[in-house]
Amino acid sequence: MNTTHATKQVTFSLLASDGMARHGRIDTPRGEINTPAFMPVGTAGTVKAMYPEQVRETGADILLGNTYHLMLRPGAERVASLGGLHTFMDWQRPILTDSGGFQVMSLAKLRKLTEKGVTFKSHIDGSSHELTPERSIEIQTLLDSDIIMQLDECIALPAERKEIERAMELSLRWADRSKTAFNNQANRALFGIVQGGDDPELRARSAAGLQSIGFDGYSIGGLAVGEPQEVMFRVLSDITPELPWDRPRYLMGVGKPDDILGGIERGVDMFDCVHPTRAGRHGHAYTRFGVINLKNARHKDDHRPLDEQSPNPNCRRWSRAYLHHLVKTEEILGAMVLSQINLAYYQELTAGARKAISDGGMTGFAAETRAAWAAGDLPPL
Repeated sequence: MNTTHATKQVTFSLLASDGMARHGRIDTPRGEINTPAFMPVGTAGTVKAMYPEQVRETGADILLGNTYHLMLRPGAERVASLGGLHTFMDWQRPILTDSGGFQVMSLAKLRKLTEKGVTFKSHIDGSSHELTPERSIEIQTLLDSDIIMQLDECIALPAERKEIERAMELSLRWADRSKTAFNNQANRALFGIVQGGDDPELRARSAAGLQSIGFDGYSIGGLAVGEPQEVMFRVLSDITPELPWDRPRYLMGVGKPDDILGGIERGVDMFDCVHPTRAGRHGHAYTRFGVINLKNARHKDDHRPLDEQSPNPNCRRWSRAYLHHLVKTEEILGAMVLSQINLAYYQELTAGARKAISDGGMTGFAAETRAAWAAGDLPPL
């Protein structure tokens, strides 16, 4: 299967499928994005504790930038005057920016939501700001984003159906305004965001409404916001068949490796999450054994590396005892090394999935991956 959707020099090619799982490629003027793709999060213009070239060396094709944080500091207009986000942070490959809506709802103080948009006070200094669909698109354009997101309202689950429906309908109206504000810009793509909580009928209405407006890709929002994993997986199984086959599908803010593997099995193409770098800063390493807590005293005399068979040199380079020492003493190197290990493992996971889908072996790949996680870490000496 080889289906291509072209839009203003941004194209999506579906190269293979296996069950619901898909392998594809997004081509942009700044480079290709192989899917399934994991996007490291560069919230404020940096992937924490990582040089840009190190992020690229893990296998990342694209980064995520955050509209909310960048509009507050250093300011979108300032970033534009300094050459745009790619130049500012020296990342010359594609960047996807979120709309800022999730952070406004979760971080901002004294927010007020209206049909026009949302006004809020900065969590940093209390200054007042307004974010509308039009302003969100303007900010993302000033940042020189390659993939731009519509502004939406994301609510936590569980929630009453009436409240979920209200937010979904508002997000659809904002989607229409976002599309108008985007104005078919060349060399960029605009993604709509499917909302509707855990209600299948509302999700289907949202998906249909977005398709009637027409977007270059479709994001699935409002998940990983408090609901159990099985609820998220059920929603994904219901909604991905409702989305166009020839456009990329992006599950926002997800997640841990098991979430990503389950999302791939259910037809998702793109993922992002702060978890791998945050976990690294807190002493947790992700490998084929699952998550390893290097704070645990069992590691303090262990001369073995994290994984002597890993393709990642950092997994083979240092002893567990040394990594435990770095974590316990809160040395910056510990956060740097573990963040690199985690991001590399996430890329290893998605690369493995791409190969498995192409080979028609996704079921076996998923089973073997989960079996290795279940077997766990090496036994103590």
